[in-house]
Amino acid sequence: MAKQPTLKKTKKEEEPTFKWEGTDKRGVRVKGEMRGPNQNLIKAELRRQGILPLVVKKKAAPLFTFGDTIVPKDIMLFTRQICTMLSSGIAVVQALDMVGNSNRKPKVKALILDIKSEVESGMAFSKALGKHHLYFNDLYCSLVHAGEEAGVLEVLLDKIATYLEKSEALKAKVKKALTYPVIVLVFAFVVTAILLLFVIPTFEDLFKGFGAELPALTRMVIDLSKVFQEYWYLIIGGPVVAIVGFIETRKRSRAFAQWLDRMVLQLPLIGDLVACSANARFSRTLSTLFSGGVPLVDAMLSVAGATGNYVYEKAVLEMRESVSIGQQLNFAMRQTSLFPDMVIQMIAIGEEAGSLGDMLAKVADFYEAEVDQKVDQLTTMIEPLLMAFLAGVVGTLVVAMYLPIFKLASAV
Repeated sequence: MAKQPTLKKTKKEEEPTFKWEGTDKRGVRVKGEMRGPNQNLIKAELRRQGILPLVVKKKAAPLFTFGDTIVPKDIMLFTRQICTMLSSGIAVVQALDMVGNSNRKPKVKALILDIKSEVESGMAFSKALGKHHLYFNDLYCSLVHAGEEAGVLEVLLDKIATYLEKSEALKAKVKKALTYPVIVLVFAFVVTAILLLFVIPTFEDLFKGFGAELPALTRMVIDLSKVFQEYWYLIIGGPVVAIVGFIETRKRSRAFAQWLDRMVLQLPLIGDLVACSANARFSRTLSTLFSGGVPLVDAMLSVAGATGNYVYEKAVLEMRESVSIGQQLNFAMRQTSLFPDMVIQMIAIGEEAGSLGDMLAKVADFYEAEVDQKVDQLTTMIEPLLMAFLAGVVGTLVVAMYLPIFKLASAV
């Protein structure tokens, strides 16, 4: 496979990609892709690298880019692939080249090849990753840097990959528990809207020919249908605007996001699930960083943001201040009145035995299993309630429409 030349630029994401073909010094025909501002610079760079350019043309943008967004799963897969290759004795640059060129997602491929270009130019792997902070956070870069310094990069990458895999699995479980009720409620709203907009008016026209007084429930449903037909744009648009406004406010207002995080912990069932998830994230992240050789005080700065909840983030930062002046971690945790006694006791044992990283990993395993169990319990409890609610709404509308027919049949 021909070596893929790359241009080193300051704004790679904004530069177009060019497809090129040419011949190398041996006269062998080679081809590839390169990012750069224009064709002339691409040709100049190819000549500098000993390639005679024959064809250089701008790569056409794909017609459909659905699914090309870089998601955490892509970073997780990239980490596991690089770890496997380094463990097999492959150099970092070669591993990046192989992983990048084999990736089918254009944006992920471009990201990996940009990192490869930086490493080829002499930059440390951790610093090259740090230039893409949107995808590789401080926790990731700190562990990679520690691995480079200690000469055990593949070991630390394995820890990162395991951490990302477990974090994504935990997020998926919590998301499953919180999205299922929303999906059912949206489905109930859509079914109700269809009945009120299209089905009820048909029955209303039928009832006009009865010449008899309609039951109270039927009149109420018909009146509701008329309101829905007249103000459907407000009834449907209102919740959409409210949801979008809620999401945007949460993104833009830190005070609102903090208030929301506090309120979520007070909710029955869901609050317990979020607390278990925060404990699992705290333990798993701190275990990964501490076991990777990152000092405890430095590690807790990254751990605070990884808990996923403002209340826990604030508590971890307070604990960090206490640990930085010499207090043991278990004492600092007890002062927050936020962590369960079992967690504090296990961490105290880990500190005494000098195995804090292993003990934190055990705590993380326990709480990840707890989250899994609570998700199943929550789903089991909510599912019949949601089904009963859906059946009640639809059933009420159906009964209201058939009551006059039953009444007429009994009179006959």
